[in-house]
Amino acid sequence: MTACIVGWAHSRFGKLEGETLENLIVKVATDALDHAGIGPDEVDEIVLGHFNAGFSAQDFTASLVLQADDRLRFKPATRVENACATGSAAVRQGIRAIDANAARIVLVVGAELMTTTPGPEIGKNLLKASYLPEDGETPAGFAGVFGKIAQAYFQRYGDQSDALAMIAAKNHKNGVDNPYAQMRKDFGYDFCRQESEKNPFVAGPLKRTDCSLVSDGAAALILADTATALKMRRAVAFRANEHVQDFLPMSKRDILAFEGCEQAWTRALKNAGVTLDDLSFVETHDCFTIAELIEYEAMGLARPGEGAKLALDGTTAKDGRLPVNPSGGLKAKGHPIGATGVSMHVLTAMQLVGEAGGIQVPGAKLGGIFNMGGAAVANYVSILDRIR
Repeated sequence: MTACIVGWAHSRFGKLEGETLENLIVKVATDALDHAGIGPDEVDEIVLGHFNAGFSAQDFTASLVLQADDRLRFKPATRVENACATGSAAVRQGIRAIDANAARIVLVVGAELMTTTPGPEIGKNLLKASYLPEDGETPAGFAGVFGKIAQAYFQRYGDQSDALAMIAAKNHKNGVDNPYAQMRKDFGYDFCRQESEKNPFVAGPLKRTDCSLVSDGAAALILADTATALKMRRAVAFRANEHVQDFLPMSKRDILAFEGCEQAWTRALKNAGVTLDDLSFVETHDCFTIAELIEYEAMGLARPGEGAKLALDGTTAKDGRLPVNPSGGLKAKGHPIGATGVSMHVLTAMQLVGEAGGIQVPGAKLGGIFNMGGAAVANYVSILDRIR
């Protein structure tokens, strides 16, 4: 890998009253350039991650980044989309431009404005990331899809409600200290474990605390080739960046194995020349708590059916052997679709340069990221290492 992260910006995630998609994009693009210490004229290419699927009436959005500064005019700008992994797809596009020597500096932005859409429409928009001939009529939308996955997991391996509640409680506790997080409240294990008026069942065995949030937000990165990065204020290098795409229909695969996730992690670790034991922490895609549980197994932390042990014994807690989602994850931080993958890279870079504040993992040296689109369909893994 020749690409490095040399600057970034991150908005607060949540219900952002009065914000527009354009404003979110412009603000993080401007702030990321300032953070990197470069001018717009030095940018060679722009990549925007924006899922949309009906959230925004403005569906041609790549050039909105140019609104940040007139000097960005005439730069190549492309919008990319790959469901909930849209942000990481944008990051990968930027990396590939640098690897191909087609660009020296790339501005990557991820953004989504979701909360202005009526509730029923949100569910319909998100369900478009499933295989509609099989799952298009699923009650409760995408939560219903993962509710079916959770139910199937429980049938194969037993009731894992304790572990799911522990994952939710862990991520909410971590999110308290994340200034960008939408939900900064420590609900505790008991609240997450028990059904209540404030924590009802949503789909199958999944309760409200098992589901990520509908969010607005944006994040941005400046990528540079290594030679350029080493002359700048900071440089966080990609030791690996892998993308694995799987079949869209769940009927064509073992949905409890997350095989695309497994393949992406296997390739990334091999290419980086490291093992899971070398990682200081992982930011993983907890769109639903059952997803994080299965990801423990797919990444190789636990054998199939045994991921619950890691949640229950504290292995993945912030002070555990391998902290998972010290940011609070999608569960607490929020999940503005196009911004999520970019956000994961920003917060991982912040950890590695020791600028993560209250969510800082002490002595963090090597960070892993897994971002997923659909039900383990689009799978992206990055391994980041600070070199300056």
